[in-house]
Amino acid sequence: MKSSLLKFLPLFLLVCQPVFGQTQDEKQDAIAIEGPTQEGATAGDENEENTAGPLAGHSYHGEAFNEGPRQRAYLIPGMSNVDFPVTTKNEEAQKFFNQGVSALHGFWYLEAERAFRQVNKLDPDCAMAYWGMAMANFNNSKRSKVFMEEAQKRKEGVTDVELRFIEALTAYQNADPGKKKERAEKYTKALEEICIKYPRNIESKAFLALQLWGNRYNDIPITSYVAIDSILQQVFAINPKHPSHHYRIHLWDYKDAATAVTSASVCGQTTPGIAHMWHMPGHIFSRLKRYEDAVWQQEASARTDHAHMMRDRLLPDQIHNYAHNNEWCIRNLLHIGRVNDAIDLSKNMTENPRHPRYNSLTRRGSSYYGRARLFTTLYMYERWQDMVNLSQTPYLEETTNETEKVKQWKYVGISYVMLEQNDKADELKGKLNELLSHNQAERTKAEEAAEKKATEEQAKDDKKKKEDKKKAIDKAKSDARRAWDTKVRNCEQALAAITGYQHLVKGEVKEAQEHLKKGGTIDRMILAKLQLANGDKEGALKTGEGHVNSHQNEVQPLCHWIELLVEADEMDRARKAFDSLRDISGSVDLESPVFARVSTLATGLGCDGAWKKELEVQNDVGERVDLDSLGPFRWSPLPAEEFTLRDYRNKRFVSAREFNSKPTVVIFYLGAGCLSCTEQIQKFIPKIDAFEEAGFQVVAVSSDDNDGLKQSIKNFDGKVPFRIVNDPELNVFKQYRAYDDFEEQPLHGTFIIDANGFVRWNDISYEPFMDPDFVLREGKRLLNVEIANQ
Repeated sequence: MKSSLLKFLPLFLLVCQPVFGQTQDEKQDAIAIEGPTQEGATAGDENEENTAGPLAGHSYHGEAFNEGPRQRAYLIPGMSNVDFPVTTKNEEAQKFFNQGVSALHGFWYLEAERAFRQVNKLDPDCAMAYWGMAMANFNNSKRSKVFMEEAQKRKEGVTDVELRFIEALTAYQNADPGKKKERAEKYTKALEEICIKYPRNIESKAFLALQLWGNRYNDIPITSYVAIDSILQQVFAINPKHPSHHYRIHLWDYKDAATAVTSASVCGQTTPGIAHMWHMPGHIFSRLKRYEDAVWQQEASARTDHAHMMRDRLLPDQIHNYAHNNEWCIRNLLHIGRVNDAIDLSKNMTENPRHPRYNSLTRRGSSYYGRARLFTTLYMYERWQDMVNLSQTPYLEETTNETEKVKQWKYVGISYVMLEQNDKADELKGKLNELLSHNQAERTKAEEAAEKKATEEQAKDDKKKKEDKKKAIDKAKSDARRAWDTKVRNCEQALAAITGYQHLVKGEVKEAQEHLKKGGTIDRMILAKLQLANGDKEGALKTGEGHVNSHQNEVQPLCHWIELLVEADEMDRARKAFDSLRDISGSVDLESPVFARVSTLATGLGCDGAWKKELEVQNDVGERVDLDSLGPFRWSPLPAEEFTLRDYRNKRFVSAREFNSKPTVVIFYLGAGCLSCTEQIQKFIPKIDAFEEAGFQVVAVSSDDNDGLKQSIKNFDGKVPFRIVNDPELNVFKQYRAYDDFEEQPLHGTFIIDANGFVRWNDISYEPFMDPDFVLREGKRLLNVEIANQ
């Protein structure tokens, strides 16, 4: 590593001079040198020792190092006690290597790679640091191959164990991915040989067990779950709190969840610093319908994630598994009746910063899940006024995305009906009918256009049979129609649902039944109650019982079932169901309408006092920590770091004053010599009026010295409509993490800071963020979203 850097150090200094300040002639020379790299470089070009040097913000070691963490690692509290000795004379490097292995076992790949990069920073000759980076990118062959090439260069002098790990992973990554079964078999055999030769090496056994479980994705079925389990038991015999309890949970999750309860009870405790290790026991407890225990695990995971994100100033959806854990936690909160917490967590997910790469309403990140779970929660627990109120805020606002828009009209329309505001419900039905007519017309046009085109194409083929031509034309019509069918169906279902509830409120049973059956995602207990009202007691009880049996240990269906049984005068069955509800009632929010109605029935069901029972924790869940010690229940942004810099006129910019006056967009700008930065600034300049109209100011922080800053202004003909201040020592770059600690160079960064001085959004990368329209939209949205109270 050192020799590689020294080899092109003079060129490195030359290329970097535009960033840190030099004369105009030197800048032009540097730009000329950078030209071929910018215009013609490929992934392969950057991975070689490119004599042109990298673009500003890009890694000096090639494209593989552009991605992944660029900020230094630190020893994270609560990592597991793994011990994987590697060849290094640096004790701190060994500690970070163990942390990286611990993170690998917890599927925390971002922090695993960060730890291994820190090993490399401390000991550039450590071959296993590159093995670790490759393991953190096991399914990303493009990057992993590059890392293993570096490991191969440094393998001389490593132990036999290390060499075997290096050779095994190198062979795997270099094998033909099209022959995945053969590749996986060879890798499995290589891991097994390490286990045989070194029977006390429990890390090889842990990785072997993981590979044997994962081989099912390589067309190699698991022939013996017990055999894999026995390998893990050998690990636990030496280290009872080894993080591979995580693998054992995965092993038994779909096969026999009860077998993994012993691992579920200790998994999080083995590595409390990794959120995913708290999350995984939630799989087992959910599978066993032990929802209180599942929620505890998932809440522990959420709190650990929130603490980490806030500590390291990361956007929530940059974290693996975050959105999945929290949305599942909300579902389980609903099962146990913690309605208010479900609403809070759903809102918090919706509040989170959106980002084109991580989180939007059209991809399954926190915004998508938060909004979806908020609709579900409010509908399930009949919080009609909350639904209407939140529909007038960014949480459940009408969006430009048609699927989300129709969903909002549906649920808000139902809420208006239940609040006896039919005029507003009819307004939404009018919008739905208009959209339905439009979609039907567009579907017809698309079908006709496809038929015409296909008919013309088939007419040119004299050899094809008539029936084959007809099939081709019909397929073209069907394909064209299919693109619009879902849109039409969504509108039809929303209209049916709102109309069905209107009939329900009026007591028009048959009409309500007819429409609600077409409404999609309508609670089956409502349909059961309609059956009873229509005189079909047997059918109603069959529908209701089937629904409850398929939702065991869930409080909301059980409440509706009790109501149905009372209405059907099935009091013995109602009392039995009520007793079952009480057994799982320890967390219910009694003020929610569903539970409030049960409270009015409690006396008739044999309970004269409070019917909610104290929550009892089962004795097989292990030693539990105080949840508050792990982190906050909700994520919230942190205050911006304070700084004072000067512009080219030597006028001071004091962030504490400026950020508390109005919302600010801060752009970290890598100097006059960075062509990408110049392009970014040029994209923002035409949008400045729009930013100012929305109440935002824009400021750029440049890595130039004062002379370079003046040149930057000249490059824009002196017409930069916002302030540029300079930070040649890069202190503010480092404060805001827009800095590569491993290669000691600045990175591109764009930040949104609100008028109270909180960082609401950021993008830090080897490339600048080029979409000012997105920044403006997201900034306006975030300013209308409350900051979570912890």
